[in-house]
Amino acid sequence: MKTTLASPLNSSQTVDFLPLEGTDYVEFYVGNAKQAAHYYMSAFGFQALAYAGPETGVRDRASYAVRQHKLTFVLTTPLRGDNPIADHIYKHGDGVKALSLRVQDATRAWEETTKRGAQSFMEPKRLEDKDGEVVLSGIHTYGDTVHLFVERKNYNGVFMPGYRAWSNPHFQPTDCGLLYVDHCVGNVGWNQMNKWVTFYEEVLGFKNILSFDDEDISTEYSALMSKVMSSGNGFVKFPINEPAEGKKKSQVEEYLDFYNGEGCQHVAMATSDIVRTVTELKKRGVEFLQVPTTYYDTLLDRVGSIDEDLSPLKELGILVDRDNEGYLLQLFTKPVEDRPTLFFEIIQRKGATSFGKGNFKALFEAIEREQEARGNL
Repeated sequence: MKTTLASPLNSSQTVDFLPLEGTDYVEFYVGNAKQAAHYYMSAFGFQALAYAGPETGVRDRASYAVRQHKLTFVLTTPLRGDNPIADHIYKHGDGVKALSLRVQDATRAWEETTKRGAQSFMEPKRLEDKDGEVVLSGIHTYGDTVHLFVERKNYNGVFMPGYRAWSNPHFQPTDCGLLYVDHCVGNVGWNQMNKWVTFYEEVLGFKNILSFDDEDISTEYSALMSKVMSSGNGFVKFPINEPAEGKKKSQVEEYLDFYNGEGCQHVAMATSDIVRTVTELKKRGVEFLQVPTTYYDTLLDRVGSIDEDLSPLKELGILVDRDNEGYLLQLFTKPVEDRPTLFFEIIQRKGATSFGKGNFKALFEAIEREQEARGNL
C-alpha cells in the first residue's frame, strides 16, 4: 500500500456537527510551571499573558499562560503531591495534557461528542468574572490526553476567569515569528491507529485526508504508520502514528516506552519566515535535528524551484518538500524534555497542504542517530 489522499466529500452532502474554529490553547502538565514558562518565553519567544494559582483562588495548581501571535501555551503544575496532575507528571513526565479547541457552543460540542461515544472529561462548566464568561467542556482521547472545548465569545478578559493578567516589565523577549498551531501529532500503541481514526471520524466528524504506511515511513532499521485526521472545515489537523515492525525500535516505540503510554508526540507551529524563526530559536539555545548536508545536493531536483536561497536552508538544516498545491519548509527540534518524548516542529507552508513525505527518510534517520546516542535504537 502506498500513500493515499482521501477525496474531499461534497459539502452539500455533509453537515459539520462540530464546527471548530481552531486550536484555542495547548496545556502542558509540568513539574515546575514557573520555570517552564520562563523556558518558553526565553527560548521560543512567547510573552507572559496570564496566571492562575492560590492568589486567584485556585488551590491545587499554578498555571502560567504564554502567548505568541495566535499561539497560546498553558503550563500547569500541581501544588501538592496527592493530585491527579502530580500523578500525570509522575507517570509521563512533562507533556501535553489538553489540546483545547475553540467552539461557538461548548455545551453542544460536549453533547454531540458524548452521545457519539466519547468519554466525558468535563461536563459543561461556566466560568464568570467581571470581563464576561467562558464555557468549558471536555472529552478523553488517546492515552491521558483530552480535548477541551472552549467557548469564549462572551469574554473580553486577558485569558479566562480564574486567571489574572501576568507580565514582567523587565523580561519581555522578542517573538520568534511563531504564528499558530499547524497540527498536533499523537502517538498510539500497536494496532491502535485505526481505532483512533474511527474515534475521530465517528465522535468528532473528522476525515482521514492522508495515510502513510510502513513503506512510506521507514528506514533500514525502523518504521511507523500514520493517518492524518482533519476537522470538517480543515481548521484542525491531528495526524496519528502507530509503530510498525522493523529491525530495531522505532521513534514511536521509544516515545511509548518513556511516556508510559499514548500521548501527543509533537506540536507543529507555523511561521511565515522559517529562516528568521529558526535562526532566532537557535540563538536562544533551541536544538534541532540535523540531516546530512548531502540532503541538499539534489534538493532542487526533487522539489523544483523555490523562492528561498539554498545556502541558509543548508546552514540551518531546514527541509523542503513539494506536493500538488505547492511546497513547504520544515524543521524539528530535539526532544525538549529529558525523556525522549515531546518535541516541536517549525513549518512554513508555501501552498503545500501535506506533511513532508519526501523528508521522512532523512528525518527519521536523523532521529535514529539520536536514539542510538541514547542507547534506545
